[in-house]
Amino acid sequence: MAGHTVTTTHGTDECRRLLRTLRGETTWPPPVWLMRQAGRFLPEFRALRAKADFMTRCMTPDMATEITLQPVRRFAMDGAILFSDILVLPWAMGQSLEFIEKRGPVLTPIRSEADLTRLDPQRVAERTEPVMETLRRLRKALKEPVGAAAAETVTLIGFAGAPFTVGCYMVEGGGSKEFAQTRLMAYRDPALFDRLMATLTESTAQMLSAQVDAGAQAIMLFDSWSGLLPPNEFRRHVIAPTRQIVTYLKNRHPNVPVIGFPRLAGVMAPEYARETGVDAMALDTGSSLAIVAEQVRPDLVLQGNLDPISVLAGGEPMRREALAIRDSMRGRAHVFNLGHGVLPETPTEHVGDLVNTIRTIG
Repeated sequence: MAGHTVTTTHGTDECRRLLRTLRGETTWPPPVWLMRQAGRFLPEFRALRAKADFMTRCMTPDMATEITLQPVRRFAMDGAILFSDILVLPWAMGQSLEFIEKRGPVLTPIRSEADLTRLDPQRVAERTEPVMETLRRLRKALKEPVGAAAAETVTLIGFAGAPFTVGCYMVEGGGSKEFAQTRLMAYRDPALFDRLMATLTESTAQMLSAQVDAGAQAIMLFDSWSGLLPPNEFRRHVIAPTRQIVTYLKNRHPNVPVIGFPRLAGVMAPEYARETGVDAMALDTGSSLAIVAEQVRPDLVLQGNLDPISVLAGGEPMRREALAIRDSMRGRAHVFNLGHGVLPETPTEHVGDLVNTIRTIG
């Protein structure tokens, strides 16, 4: 419960501190995990990356399991987030997907009713079965010690992209700074865009429920491009679908916490927290945890939000900023994380120093 602080030391097997925190208990120091903690900054990740392309790594359970465990093994993170990708869902529905070096994802754009009709949500369960097998293996592996992490102390996190963000890539056909084609569709053909959002909302909810059945103990919903939308469109295409997904999950898995990440939501973040029903809200680098804490309900767990560039820089500036964020949340349920993902060029020793800094009891 917010306001009730339990001080623990990392490495004991009394329970999963991250899961307790996501359920509203205030722990000190806070649990820590990092977005993109399984990534190119790790030499062991780069070794596996050289052996197979991205989708092969995502859809091969032994590889995806190993990649997920690498940062847990090295840093004893409190959370292990499934190694996968938000675009696995459109791929599973039949949209073509290719990851091209230095370009990113490339998909056949969804621009018409005919394009949308070619998607088959009924294929998702079968085509994502390797992902569920990865979760089952991870849940089993985390019952034993993993590197410096003791048995039964690490929370397994499943995830998906939120409908608007996934829809951005599906309509645009790849990455973009503005996702103009996606936003134009929402204005010019709202009925078509609403059908795409409805398809994604239902399929995302069902896929996340399957992740919980396979072993995920918490869920994170990434809405990386929510900040592109003005308030009314944000309510329609970010808040409403998220609320439907959270309601679906809570009806089936009432004890599984849901973390929402409405990146760059700005002034809409408090409304997102109030209207979606998420248990926790992750904040991007541009937000102030202390200010947002005053604007949301006291039992909402906050996650974040150190600048990834500061971790790249390392040293005293990183430690000072990390402790300022940590200490500003003392007395409130808080999960320490970054405001976005670990940058590929970040030295591993900087991440280790960051984790040790957060875990220093003071």
